[in-house]
Amino acid sequence: MIVAANFKTNMTRKRTAAYLKELERRLAESGMEQQVMVFPPSTALDSFEGKVLVGAQNAYAAQNGAFTGEIGLDQLDEFGIDTILIGHSERRHVLGESQEEIAKKYAFYKEQGFNIVYCIGEPLEIREEGNDALMDYLDAQLVGIDLSYEKLVIAYEPVWAIGTGLTPSNVDIELLHTALRHKIERPLLYGGSVKVNNALEIMALANVDGVLVGGASLDVNGFFSMVEDAQKCDS
Repeated sequence: MIVAANFKTNMTRKRTAAYLKELERRLAESGMEQQVMVFPPSTALDSFEGKVLVGAQNAYAAQNGAFTGEIGLDQLDEFGIDTILIGHSERRHVLGESQEEIAKKYAFYKEQGFNIVYCIGEPLEIREEGNDALMDYLDAQLVGIDLSYEKLVIAYEPVWAIGTGLTPSNVDIELLHTALRHKIERPLLYGGSVKVNNALEIMALANVDGVLVGGASLDVNGFFSMVEDAQKCDS
């Protein structure tokens, strides 16, 4: 199982360091074997040692250059960061990243050998059009993406469920992940209002290989309990 935390625009450098220190302590004491990822904001990136894979929420497809407000490979290399989140719905729908831009970013960081968590997901109006429209929409988000890349993880996040407290039914999650499994052999995470009280049942579903957690990951106690849930699913 993979349990990943996306802090989004939350947490400072100091709070992130304290969070990771406590998380590492608990992981070491428990002997957990799950893969744990944390994606802090770029200002909190640093050199961290331990079991947790720390990644960037976003970066520009360049070593460096005249790209105001962005970070590139040089800034990630400084801290030994080799993991990145690409294609999150908030990058697509709030910040307007096109599939062409996302695929270019993916190709660049694949070339650098990064671990990539690649996000796909649909808005509510697409889901309401039915399964064919839904799968067509998701297929369009896979254009230009090498699905055979060995360091790829796919995170399915229905846009309408992110931060709303709403989630698809367990049956719907399982059906969707099973449909994706026919297309994708890499690990499949579910994201979208994953919380302490639903993480275990979601991770127990067929073809769900872990979770990508947003707001509920900001509390280290709650997040670690989800790692414990992942361990239960694997035992």
